[in-house]
Amino acid sequence: MRALILLWSMTLAMSAQAFDFGSIDWDKAAKVVQKVKKANTEVTEPQEIELGSGIASSLLGAAPLLDNPALQNYVNRVGRWIALQSERPDLPWHFGVLDDADINAFAAPGGYVFITKGLLARMNSEAELAGVLAHEISHVLRKHHLQALKKGARRELMADLADDAIESHGGDERLSKLVSAGTELYARGLDKEDEFESDRMGVVLAARAGYDPYGLPAVLQTLQSINPTDSNLALMFKTHPGFDKRLELLGPLMSPALDGLEDQPDLDRRFAAAISGRK
Repeated sequence: MRALILLWSMTLAMSAQAFDFGSIDWDKAAKVVQKVKKANTEVTEPQEIELGSGIASSLLGAAPLLDNPALQNYVNRVGRWIALQSERPDLPWHFGVLDDADINAFAAPGGYVFITKGLLARMNSEAELAGVLAHEISHVLRKHHLQALKKGARRELMADLADDAIESHGGDERLSKLVSAGTELYARGLDKEDEFESDRMGVVLAARAGYDPYGLPAVLQTLQSINPTDSNLALMFKTHPGFDKRLELLGPLMSPALDGLEDQPDLDRRFAAAISGRK
């Protein structure tokens, strides 16, 4: 545990670079979407990162980051530590808390991960935060969003959008269309199998990072207890499988081999201190 805390603290310096979107080249972002349309092979990592920047900015256009630098820094440190344990540690990972009361979390290609303040308010420990972040990180690792963009109507929407954006003469128009594309994708959600896969991978990744692997199931149980008519859960219900099914499929994975990481008082105190300053 001491090693986890020491190594985790080493990510502090990296956290300062979180979410700098002022330098995004919107022409390049639009052209990357066009390349996704035309390519029959895998999208390159630079293309993935450029596209993810545009999608992340789309999400920020709908809900800005919560104005709490200390909390943002904390969530970035947790997320970056987990990402360092993955097979893609060198992506420019960015994590953020959205100023949104809805209960949800999102990821975008290239290493962009968001949780809402509504979801964060339902968490009780750093292990739970780690479980949710690991789930979203897994979407990026498996390139679920890139696969979704290449499928059916979504692919055509993004491709047509890219053509229009490249031909337009104003940056504002290009940005507006990219925001619309991102909204369309996240309003529909990913395939259920993608969510189940990210649940499985997230539990293992969180454990690999030294966290209690029961963090994600604990969050799912908390959300399961909320009145399903709560409007803050509407988008979550629309875009994700039911909590019952997700917990059922995670059950066989929660073997005794993952036990032994439940008692983490230092991490719980750190979580409580960070959350107490939440605005």
